[in-house]
Amino acid sequence: MHVTRQRVAKVRTGLLDGRTGRRTRLLAAATATLVVAGGGIAYASTDVFGTDQVGQTTDKGLVVSADQYIKPIGERLVIDNGKIMSSSVSPDGTHLAASVADGGMALVVVDLKNWTVQQLVGNNAAANLRISGNDVGQEGPTYSPDGSQLWLGRADMFTKFTVNPDGSLANPVNIAIAAQGSKRALVGEPVFSADGKTVYVAVNGQNRVIAMDAATGAIQQSWAVGNAPRDMVMVGTKLYVGNEGGRPAKPGETTINSYGTQVPADPNTGATTTGTVSVIDLGNPAAAAASIDVGLHPTALYAKNGALFVTDTATDDVSVIDTSSDKVVQTIATQPWPEASVGYEPDAVTLTDDGHLLVTLGRANAVAVYRYTTPQEPVSYVGLLPTDYFPAEITTIGDQVLVSNTRGIDARRPTTAAGHGTHDTTSSLQRFTLPDDREIAKYTARVFAQNGWGKNDVKKAEGNKQKAVAVPKRLGDPSTIKHVFLIVKENRTYDQVLGDIPQGNGDPSLAQYGENVTPNQHALARQFGLYDNTYDIGTNSAEGHNWLMQADNPEYTESSAGQYLRSYDTEDDALGHQRTGFIWSGAQAAGKTVRNFGEFHQFLTKPSGATWQNLYCDTKNMQATGQDTAYTLNSSSPIPSLDDVSVHGFPKFDTSVPDIYRYEIWKRDFEANGPANLNMFWLSSDHTGGPVNGAAQVADNDLAVGKIVDKISHSEYWKDSAIFVVEDDSQNGLDHVDGHRAPIQIISPWAKHGTVDSRYYTQITMIRTIEQILGIQPMNQKDSAATPMAAVFTNKPDYTPFTALPNRTSLTLGLSGSNLPSCGADTPAPQNPAAAAAPSAKVPADKQETAKKWGAWKSHQAFNGPNARADSGNPEQMNRFSWYEAHDYKKPYPGDGEIYAPDQVPGAYIPSSDNDG
Repeated sequence: MHVTRQRVAKVRTGLLDGRTGRRTRLLAAATATLVVAGGGIAYASTDVFGTDQVGQTTDKGLVVSADQYIKPIGERLVIDNGKIMSSSVSPDGTHLAASVADGGMALVVVDLKNWTVQQLVGNNAAANLRISGNDVGQEGPTYSPDGSQLWLGRADMFTKFTVNPDGSLANPVNIAIAAQGSKRALVGEPVFSADGKTVYVAVNGQNRVIAMDAATGAIQQSWAVGNAPRDMVMVGTKLYVGNEGGRPAKPGETTINSYGTQVPADPNTGATTTGTVSVIDLGNPAAAAASIDVGLHPTALYAKNGALFVTDTATDDVSVIDTSSDKVVQTIATQPWPEASVGYEPDAVTLTDDGHLLVTLGRANAVAVYRYTTPQEPVSYVGLLPTDYFPAEITTIGDQVLVSNTRGIDARRPTTAAGHGTHDTTSSLQRFTLPDDREIAKYTARVFAQNGWGKNDVKKAEGNKQKAVAVPKRLGDPSTIKHVFLIVKENRTYDQVLGDIPQGNGDPSLAQYGENVTPNQHALARQFGLYDNTYDIGTNSAEGHNWLMQADNPEYTESSAGQYLRSYDTEDDALGHQRTGFIWSGAQAAGKTVRNFGEFHQFLTKPSGATWQNLYCDTKNMQATGQDTAYTLNSSSPIPSLDDVSVHGFPKFDTSVPDIYRYEIWKRDFEANGPANLNMFWLSSDHTGGPVNGAAQVADNDLAVGKIVDKISHSEYWKDSAIFVVEDDSQNGLDHVDGHRAPIQIISPWAKHGTVDSRYYTQITMIRTIEQILGIQPMNQKDSAATPMAAVFTNKPDYTPFTALPNRTSLTLGLSGSNLPSCGADTPAPQNPAAAAAPSAKVPADKQETAKKWGAWKSHQAFNGPNARADSGNPEQMNRFSWYEAHDYKKPYPGDGEIYAPDQVPGAYIPSSDNDG
């Protein structure tokens, strides 16, 4: 008899006494699974994760930061050199070459017989073979038919290697592909002719395919294809090209930009509306390419036995094309969970000799298995097999199935640092023998459990009038909360900010911006609750804002991490938007109002003279006189549905804009118009890197958040409001539990006050909670499966408002002489002597030369001005720079033996997040 064992988590929860630091225990039994009589399980308050932590291995598997467990079938090889972007196996099946990103390498060669990493290639002293850069495209590397060469696609070139008899690489030679104006090549998939003399290249950035002489690199032919050509495959004399951005736009169509091309797109969701496969007749090279309509975002192409299989990643299906007629004869749905039809992201496909069609589902950490016979004969679904984190490539070698997993076991790379960071990325290979169909069914249940599918099926309101509660049990039922405020900050870990609070699971040695820098965040944690087991999912801002706005980081952005030259933040790139839209468009569809303050904005204009110093003084003047700002800024989004609800005077990311200035802009709008149902903010000063000391910027951010909460909580809207404060990611620091662990705050009369909550939460569960409160339909399978944070709330409100604390760190710290604002230096409030002292910006004599070098480094970063870019600094350098500033250049970075100059930093060779070129 099979017995299902239900786990009830032991939840550490209690009252924080700000004076004594003691925790009063509450009854843990109150957190048991909620069962609704007659209606089944509406949602669970602690299931699926309880108090599990990222990096912990349980009976369900290894806990990762994306609301999932992983416990793959077969044998695993962890690669500690970054995320796999793409991979291919040598013709003789003995080696695998994988392009990698975010680990200081460009390429990893794996000996499949010995199941070991054989060679590292990159712009890094630790590499076995050096090349000029670590930029790698979405597709490739590719072996020549005879296995004697390997070609690696990069931003403006191929790097061609000789393959040695032992499988290692040698003699790198660059073959350039020139830019066309501002459009770089961004090389996609290469395909060789059968004799190996010609290479056909998908030139992703230029919407064309070229034929090159394999020996000389001379371009012999060029064909115009669709938008963003990516993967290719040759069948006979026909070359099939997957166009991720679909066909060219027609006159009068609604379009949105993607890398300088206007592509057909939906004005509400901002997502592309077409997907195509171009067909080039190599027997008649003068002819224009033909086109076949397929689903959205065709990413992987695989041909066998008269069929071409195309993974339509954004429509979650596979198009089957009969290559004799070039027609789609079957579309295979890849949505295994009936609750949600979006977000599984099929991204690779292969067919076994015995007729099993295998499709990787990137965002589900699974391989979907089907029985297949012919192109026209409908497939039959067999089940799912579990993988590691985000499978991206699949192939077979004999009776073995080989899977490349982009994120491996999450950011758990072994380091010498005294903690973890989001850039400690891993990837993995996995191999197994395909089980029989009955065994696959058993593995299917594991995949469901690891994704939380079936635990939190969305229950919709049934029309009968329900009593309003904070987090309704069914979507669309009334909530006591009418106004939600989502405040998005930048880049901090839990330990960096709240590690000094003794009641939580913190490491005070990593508390970079403790209570005397962030007094309001500490006071808010004490009054409204401390959450010490909550995770951001993304590695960087490009991913983080997607997770918050879309409850996903679409495969397009996931697979672009080796280059990010096409786009980093995808606000201005239709290919980065899922077809079901965003949190704001979902709110609009639910009949809710939206007001946006800078979040997901791409453009900013500033008048002459709008320096940090002048904006700081302008803020002081607005506070003193109530007059409007003298420096009107204009911030905007290319997505019409967002731009229409945005307050354009509230600036997007720019570290030369104080957050207290942003607060003043919001306050005026709030006083004039009141709040919307969904209010979104981007408060980005805690990113650091602006004109003032990093601690001053974090203090500025802290003060702005405190003032926003103060204003709301003393207003007529407080009684039905909830404020969610979250980092977009946690990449710029260390945390002793995991680099993805981040500070959050949930502030409301309806939130439990004074608790320490150690349940596992993520950005996805936060977004799912907002959806449940406002009646917003979940956007994809990730937020559909997430657990609403019902246990955080109570139906007995406490209307005590919050009074903002003055900053204890000078907001002008680090400025002196002529760099001081004309209105004078800021005078902070007295510090709490019981807490770690805030930095003084006084550098010891023996470190002043080092500090000058860091000042020079900072001046070359793109953190400030209208074209400022988040994450534009090397992550290892940025982390140390902010640490040194926060500790007055007196303390080495955790794990280091000394204070480094910028060029001495281990990992200084790693490109910045927004440009892995």
